[in-house]
Amino acid sequence: MPPLLSVVVPAYNGTRLLPRTLDALYASDLPKDCWELIVVDDASTDGTSELASRYADVVVRLSGRPRGPAYARNRGFEAACGEVVVFVDADVCVHPDTLRRFAWIFARESEIAAVFGSYDSAPPAPGLVSQYRNLLHHYHHQQNGGDAETFWAGCGAVRAHVFEEAGKYDEWHFPRPQIEDIELGHRIRSLGYRILLRPEIQGTHLKHWTLKNVIITDVKERGIPWMRLLLTEGRTSTMTSLNLKTIEKVNTALVGLALLSVLLAAALRQPRWLGGLALLLVPFVTNLDLYEFYRRQRGLFFALQVLPLHIMYYFLNGCSAILGYLLHHTVGAPGPAPEVQALAELGVKTWPPIPAKAKGSGWLRNG
Repeated sequence: MPPLLSVVVPAYNGTRLLPRTLDALYASDLPKDCWELIVVDDASTDGTSELASRYADVVVRLSGRPRGPAYARNRGFEAACGEVVVFVDADVCVHPDTLRRFAWIFARESEIAAVFGSYDSAPPAPGLVSQYRNLLHHYHHQQNGGDAETFWAGCGAVRAHVFEEAGKYDEWHFPRPQIEDIELGHRIRSLGYRILLRPEIQGTHLKHWTLKNVIITDVKERGIPWMRLLLTEGRTSTMTSLNLKTIEKVNTALVGLALLSVLLAAALRQPRWLGGLALLLVPFVTNLDLYEFYRRQRGLFFALQVLPLHIMYYFLNGCSAILGYLLHHTVGAPGPAPEVQALAELGVKTWPPIPAKAKGSGWLRNG
């Protein structure tokens, strides 16, 4: 009998973190005959494939240059046998009950097409930025359980036939880790299917964040692409889930105005413009629950240190929205990579644009 779940883990140069991720999967309390493990090696230059072969039922080896998680996950899906495909990032350690909870939901709630969970409240990476960032993700998902407009591939699952019907991840437009899972969620919802966020389904995020990669991720890899996607779909005013709630949009605008007042005070040498900093009181008051969460988790001093980081979070959101708007109205909607565009102009219409089994690639099925 085919397994109920096919767990797909995309990895690039994953020998450092992948053993912890795969060990966590094998510590699951769901019997192994109910799920299979597929690891996709996205053209790694280390021993990722050899390491994965000690754990996985299937190892998909991709050659050439890395093509990103959208492409890798699609290739993993093509090797899958399960009724439900579970996507787990290579730096996420699922909890022992994660797979069982996925299986339980899909077995009992036939109207649900996709489900995703949350990071837990115990990220191991040290440092203020890493702890702030990973706990922020945990907090948002814990506060927003229920029906969702998007999908999350860090620890998420979707029925195989729905994933196929939706067209899989858009590897044409997302050759890097960006918002390929969010965009997939939009397509699943547009087909009339339901997506659930279940906060009790959790995994530990192993990623170490620095201030630099927070800025790059929030602006270049997430914020700008997300804004351009919403503008392309005409949904900037209708999306209200997670960090797109109305109060979050208001806080982003107020932080921008407060910082603008500082610039005006400096440029005009008129201290009265600094009164605009009072606008920061609104984001502070509306986020008291978040700061209390940080205090409970890491103490008062940590919660105080978080304040400027959270102001920066809103500032980056504002920058992303402005830059995304300008790009949309000057360059237009995002286009695929040049090689993909060339294939399309030659009349290649199959999905994906590059053959699944390129030269030098292949599947290795253990057992």
